[in-house]
Amino acid sequence: MEKKILVVGLGLIGGSLALALRGFEDFEIVGTDLSPAVQKEAAAKGAGDRVVPDPEPELPGADVVVLCQDPAGITGFLAEHRDRFKPGALVTDVCGVKTAVMAAAECLRPDVDFIGCHPMAGKEVSGIGNAEAGLFRNTHFIVTPGPRATGEHLALLRRMADWCRFGDVIETTPERHDQMIAYTSQLMHIIALSVCDNDELFACKGFEGGSFRDCTRVAALDPAMWVQLFSLNAPALTGVVRALEDRLRQYREAMEAGDREGLRAMLASASDRKKRIDLERARGDDVHPSF
Repeated sequence: MEKKILVVGLGLIGGSLALALRGFEDFEIVGTDLSPAVQKEAAAKGAGDRVVPDPEPELPGADVVVLCQDPAGITGFLAEHRDRFKPGALVTDVCGVKTAVMAAAECLRPDVDFIGCHPMAGKEVSGIGNAEAGLFRNTHFIVTPGPRATGEHLALLRRMADWCRFGDVIETTPERHDQMIAYTSQLMHIIALSVCDNDELFACKGFEGGSFRDCTRVAALDPAMWVQLFSLNAPALTGVVRALEDRLRQYREAMEAGDREGLRAMLASASDRKKRIDLERARGDDVHPSF
């Protein structure tokens, strides 16, 4: 009997998943989105075997439900539809914050398994028009199992990740995920935003090098969504922002004092760390042992 994966929310990530999952084992891939325009474009792109306007009729028959809305949309969907999920179903999500979403999923019935996920993939542009099946190739797929997570469902997620061509699957706790993402992702967005929040941005034409473009690439984000992500992960994120402020102050003080030796030592230390992690990646070493 054919089984069903329901992808709720067909933006960049949801649309790309609906495209990438087509043909996976014996699952029918069904996509849904509230926007008629998105529905039309998703159907034209082949984002799923079917695209439907309303998820509610699909939920009782869905073996896997992947929630791809913004954080408020995901938590609201869990609360609104908690009694409509199929018994024995796997419910998962793609949100960039895991502790808050895992807490919201506690409303689900005991016979519904929730496993948090975070595909570490994306672009500086959003929407179904930018979705592509190859978006996840060689990227990380982070999994945060809940207390009722079954080995069967974890194995299914790993097979789904392999089908979508993720580079690896990393299993961790929601708390550890949020600590690490505060440093590796959210802090990078705050740096990009801070650099762009300067009138000099409009006077720099002709002076931007690759480093400037790389640094500021992610600043053209969706403010409404990122306010949610920053706010939900505020305890971890404020800690890494404070640590960065301290390091920036040390650089400033060394330059103000003319402390060339101190500045050289800081530069050498950071440069050596970067070279070391690049070498470990090139060798294929495990660069995330703390997970």
